[in-house]
Amino acid sequence: MRVVEGLATVVDVDDFVARIGDVGDEHDCVVQAFDARYVVDRAHLETAVRQAARAWERDEAVARDPAVEVLLYAAGRRQISEALTMGVGEGETPVVAVVVSGFPDDPLATDEPEAAAAEDLAAMLDSAETLGEAADEDRIYEFFEVGEAERAATDATLSDLVRERAVLLTVNK
Repeated sequence: MRVVEGLATVVDVDDFVARIGDVGDEHDCVVQAFDARYVVDRAHLETAVRQAARAWERDEAVARDPAVEVLLYAAGRRQISEALTMGVGEGETPVVAVVVSGFPDDPLATDEPEAAAAEDLAAMLDSAETLGEAADEDRIYEFFEVGEAERAATDATLSDLVRERAVLLTVNK
């Protein structure tokens, strides 16, 4: 798995998503981009990729597309329409994307096709550090429904709580 980050100026979301899909198709990789304000850290992305690959491998996937399955796990949601909130929107958006060539067998390994896909994806973005840097804690707490009571009851980090949502998606069918 490779992580690509940067700023995207998106005029048409459908066109942007299609271009990302084309990069994945060209290099035979799963590619999913997120609004970086909803992504806590790399561990959040790794958990989503691992869980999506596991669901895909067990024929338990909700989505017909592996990239959408990664989105569902990253969002901790079974409804695609709800998970799309984490997707890239119109305008200038901080983006973080995952590129996975070993899906579902070895999703965290890296190889040349993945490197080439990551390079092509990076060319679509303006250079910027967004992973963790653009994360908006208030937005994340609200999106993942992490309330004051839950925060007060645990010493878990925000990353821990968000990753727990991804893992629990499998349990909460």
